[in-house]
Formats: sequence, structure tokens, C-alpha cells
Amino acid sequence: MASWRLWHRPLVVFSLSMVVLAVMSGVGLVVDDRRLVGSPIWFKPFKFSVSFVAYGLSLAWALSLLPTRRARRVGWWAGTVVTVAGVVEMAIITGQVVRGKRSHFNYETPFDEMLYDAMAVTVVILWLGTLAIAVLLLRARLADRASAWAMRSGIVLALAGAAVGFLMTRPAPGQQRGVSKVVGAHSVGVPDGGPAMPLTGWSTTGGDLRVPHFLGMHALQLLPLVLMGLTLLAPRLARLRAERVRLRLILVASATYAAVFALVTWQALRGQPLVHPDRTTVTAAGLIFAGAAGGTYGALRTAGPGHAAMSRPRKAVETADLSTPSKASEPSDASDTKESLA
Repeated sequence: MASWRLWHRPLVVFSLSMVVLAVMSGVGLVVDDRRLVGSPIWFKPFKFSVSFVAYGLSLAWALSLLPTRRARRVGWWAGTVVTVAGVVEMAIITGQVVRGKRSHFNYETPFDEMLYDAMAVTVVILWLGTLAIAVLLLRARLADRASAWAMRSGIVLALAGAAVGFLMTRPAPGQQRGVSKVVGAHSVGVPDGGPAMPLTGWSTTGGDLRVPHFLGMHALQLLPLVLMGLTLLAPRLARLRAERVRLRLILVASATYAAVFALVTWQALRGQPLVHPDRTTVTAAGLIFAGAAGGTYGALRTAGPGHAAMSRPRKAVETADLSTPSKASEPSDASDTKESLA
């Protein structure tokens, strides 16, 4: 675990400020009865601020694990870019709530259009900053491979989830750039603001691109939590003590998560509500979870409880048999060392 001192301070401060904004938005939900596009007007800044708390802290933690000073320096700048973009985006969202206007897809006045365009630029900048961090994590050599792949898979899926937001900017049926006051939508097949699920606000009558957007963005928190759970269970379950078993389980979890993300994206683009899947969607979900169960069984079965313990004495015996080391044996020792480091 990297030292707290290596955590990206601007991202940590940004996350803490989002905690404050979440509290303020929660108060707004109670005292302000205004509604916008079918939901309480303070619901959007509340959701966004809570999401940014998790997103910012996850990125700050991931950056602290970069092994070299050069990578951490580049990561610091990328994290700072994400921080500034997030601050600007949340300032616009909150400011529009105070004005009683929608922040997204708003072309009602030149000023509203300018704010939306500025927010669109910040989203692109935030995505590019996260991409830079993803590249650093993919290139980094981390000691614990399970942790490395939990982070790598999480940030790649987070990028994919953020990219779903770009699909929302396309004109919906009946909308026309330069004419319509609203251009873009998160619902597919139905207008925004219709019947919705409690808490999430996702549509119950049509597709909703916010479902894959949310699922992808938060892979960066959920996959490391899976690894944390495996690590906590390791003292009680002998099979989980082997690093390669935890690695395989993380890879299975990442593949399953990616498949579910692809499925809900496909479901939303077909105009199908999350809570009303058709037979095709249910069948695909069944195949995904069957694959996850098979992959989990295979990962646990490949290494028995005593496998890792048995491998070390065998290596020790083989080393003891080498009574007179020779120069010819030195390259193989170096090769073994490189393999163990890899």
C-alpha cells in the first residue's frame, strides 16, 4: 500500500469539496421543491458530487501506486488536469441549478449554449486526463499483479463508461441543431423526464444511457473492492492465499464486468429499460453469469490449497542439490530471478 503522502493532493481536496457540495445538494433536495426535467432540481448536483467523491479518491489512490518518480510527476499533472476540469463542470452544473436551468443539452439562450459548450470541453479534457493516467498504470510494473490488473481494468472500463456520455450529445428524434432549445438526451426511444426508477432516476419506459455510463465510471472503485474482499478472505480460505489465484479471479471479475457493461450499453441503445429486459437480453445475461461461474470455478480449481506451499520446498531441494555452483549455472539463476520479478 502506497503512503498517504503520495496520494494526489488536488484530487483529494477536490473529493472533499464534493462531499461538502453533496451535503449542500442534500439540503437543497429537502428545502427546494423545484423540479426540472421530471426530477428534483438539486438531484443532478447531488448525484454528480457523490460520483466525483468516489472517482477522485480512486484516481488519487491509483496515482500513489506509480512506482517511479517520473511516472508520478506525469501523473500529478494528469490528475491536476482532471481536478480542474471537474471543478469547472461542477461549477456550471450548480450554477445552472441556482438559475433554474438545465445544464446538459441546453441551447435555449446563447448564454446557456455557451455554458453547455464549456462543460462539453471540460468533459473531453477530463477524459483525456484520465486516459493519460490509464496509460501510466498500464505501463507501470507493480509488485502485486492482482492489484495492478484490478486498477488497470477499472480505469479502462471507467474510460469506456465516460465515453458513453458522448453518445448522449447526439440529437434525439425531432431535435435539430440551431433550431431546438434542447439537443441531446440520455433516454433512448422516449423523451427525457418520463417515469423513472427511484434513487437513480433511470428511465423505466425506454433505454437510458446513464446506466452504462454509471456502471463503467465506477468500475474503478468496484474492481479494487473485489480484490479487497479476496484479500480479507485469504486468511480463512487457503486457496485465496496464492497470488496467482487472486489474479485469475480478478481477471474473471474484470471480464464479467466488461461483458455486463457491453450488455447494458446494447440494451440502452435498443431503447429497452433496464428493469424490463427482453428474452434476448436475459439470455445474454445468463450466458455472462454462466461464464463467470465457470471462470471462477476454474480459477479456484487450478491451484489446490497446498500447491503454493509445496512448490517452495521443491525449489529448495533443487537448490540444495547444486553442491558446486558453476559459471554455466549462473545464467539460469539470473533467468529465474527475472521470471520471479516478472
